[in-house]
Amino acid sequence: MGRVLGVLGGMGPAATTAFMTRVQALTPATRDEDHLHMLVDLNPHVPNRHTEPEAAGRMLGEMAARLRDMGAEALAMPCNTAHAHAGTIRAASGLPFIDMIAETADAAAAGGARRIGVLATPGGEALYAEALAKRGQETVRLEGADRDAVMAAIFAVKAGDVGSGPRGEMRRLAGALVAAGAEAVIAGCTEVPLLIGAGDVAVPLVDSAEVLAAACVKACA
Repeated sequence: MGRVLGVLGGMGPAATTAFMTRVQALTPATRDEDHLHMLVDLNPHVPNRHTEPEAAGRMLGEMAARLRDMGAEALAMPCNTAHAHAGTIRAASGLPFIDMIAETADAAAAGGARRIGVLATPGGEALYAEALAKRGQETVRLEGADRDAVMAAIFAVKAGDVGSGPRGEMRRLAGALVAAGAEAVIAGCTEVPLLIGAGDVAVPLVDSAEVLAAACVKACA
């Protein structure tokens, strides 16, 4: 029997449920008992990670400790921006934390690209820029109004809109990164892969949710 995986979720709910589906799909199982035991705190009331970071950190620490007390043996969080609080989560729980940013940066670097575009919130982009720099990669960033356009598309998903409008906009933004020289693109917000897939981008798309799901299966199966 593998380790029990605790998931800090709800940021947003659709991204969390999609992540759980990815974990299930990636698990090499032939029967129910082969799948991961997941304890999921799907909490959409975590304070805004952009405007209330201290309050968000406190709640994430509380969630991590609660998952530990429920029996979790390792933790993961399908929200890139909230990884700014990875240290708080580790300290509050004392459990191994499967780092989405580190795993995704490793996957992007392993693909051989030197210049990597990032589709993410400003906070998520900053985390990836730091992680990629440590691996010798250059981050390609969106400029001007396109930065606001990423956030608008992300919030469209949070509002339940995954239609042609936000899908087309996210494809356009990925294309802008490629035009700026990106040799690969990281879907660095868990709402992004709900709008675009590998076939929508002219260079390799590194899906942070897929990378995290695979890392969870490897660590806990």
